[in-house]
Amino acid sequence: MFTYSDVLLKLVVGFLFITILINLTGKGNLAPTSAMDQLQNYVLGGIIGGVIYNLAITMAQFLVILLLWALLIMVTRYLKTHLHWFGKLIEGEPITIVRNGEMLVENCLKANLSAKDVDFKLRTAGVYDISQVKRAIVEQNGSLTVLNRGEGSIRYPVIVDGQVDPDVLELMDKDEGWLIEELKKQGIDQIKDVFWATYRDKSLTVAKFDDN
Repeated sequence: MFTYSDVLLKLVVGFLFITILINLTGKGNLAPTSAMDQLQNYVLGGIIGGVIYNLAITMAQFLVILLLWALLIMVTRYLKTHLHWFGKLIEGEPITIVRNGEMLVENCLKANLSAKDVDFKLRTAGVYDISQVKRAIVEQNGSLTVLNRGEGSIRYPVIVDGQVDPDVLELMDKDEGWLIEELKKQGIDQIKDVFWATYRDKSLTVAKFDDN
């Protein structure tokens, strides 16, 4: 038998659960930056929306489903952060489609972008002459990051979650040996200890995992 009190109770539980999950997993799903953030929103909305009017699903079953989904999300996020290959598998990685004024057609196809899509993204980013583009990168969420020729500093992290981005090193005309020496100057012996590092204005800014 349908009752408004049952629907209201499930709505309240769903609301509280979403609030708690957002605070536990971070605010990324409020402004999705990856496929995983989008998936979390879609599935969680589907679970709550599909259950509140379904009388066959009890409150206990509803709670179990929510807890199982939360466990899956939290485990996936942990593995994504600590295992580079897993994060790459789940979310992919940035793809360079323009390097030093040259269109990388194979990478465009790898990103499932047609020539029309690429042209639209470049125009949206204010690019009308790719010969002036030092680098154009399609991010995990589909947005385009553009670094033009003549810009004096790299605005892209060279280390993320303890992993070096070799493409950024190449763009900087540096190698991993140089990076290791720069880290040692800041008292860091291993790359895996670095949460995030970016090179700008000829200096390396580093945030370690154990920094407060």
